[in-house]
Amino acid sequence: VPTFPIERTMALGRLVAARNAAQERLPWSAIFAKAYALVAAETPVLRRAFVRFPITHLYEYPESVASIAVERIYEGEPGVFVMRIRAPEKLPLAAIGREIRHAMAAPVDTIRSFKKLIIVSKLPRPVRHMLWWLALNVGRWRGNHVGTFGVSVVSGFGADVTHVRSPMTVLLNYGVIAPDGTTTVRLIFDHRVLDGAVAARVLVRLERILNGPILEELKTAAR
Repeated sequence: VPTFPIERTMALGRLVAARNAAQERLPWSAIFAKAYALVAAETPVLRRAFVRFPITHLYEYPESVASIAVERIYEGEPGVFVMRIRAPEKLPLAAIGREIRHAMAAPVDTIRSFKKLIIVSKLPRPVRHMLWWLALNVGRWRGNHVGTFGVSVVSGFGADVTHVRSPMTVLLNYGVIAPDGTTTVRLIFDHRVLDGAVAARVLVRLERILNGPILEELKTAAR
């Protein structure tokens, strides 16, 4: 996938304060996933994917499916698993947060999407390659098995990754969030689907959503 990163420094001080004041401190990945899904709901290009079956074309999804990377220990080794949340723009932040926490704490073999990844990883390489090709290139399957956008961060460890490799149209990534709410938010996007100007406007709109509807939902949760 010919991906390019674009980033914007955001001022999220009021959002940090509201999150800290809420009865339940939500994972930042939940907050960013819903905010991005709200932007995608009004920006159709963010719900499109470049697929090759039956012919090369752009496939547009009616709603977003978030794929969120979660590190888990499996058979004594750390591994990255991916959980999916369908239509996060329609869910309360608390519900998204609960799903992410469940994926981070429940036994790996009890989570359906994780079990699928484990099964596929044990198949012979030619079979794995065929299944991944189909999952990435059949429009409907891609949304169900890969998602329409991803969230992958390591900022909780005080670090940042500047160009994550991803098969998705857009992968959302953000750096360490300073006490005053300053942070760098990054989109790694498929240049076959959207261009830099569109991605730049998406980041502007994302900041407004974070400091608008998302902030208001967190304030409501704090009351």
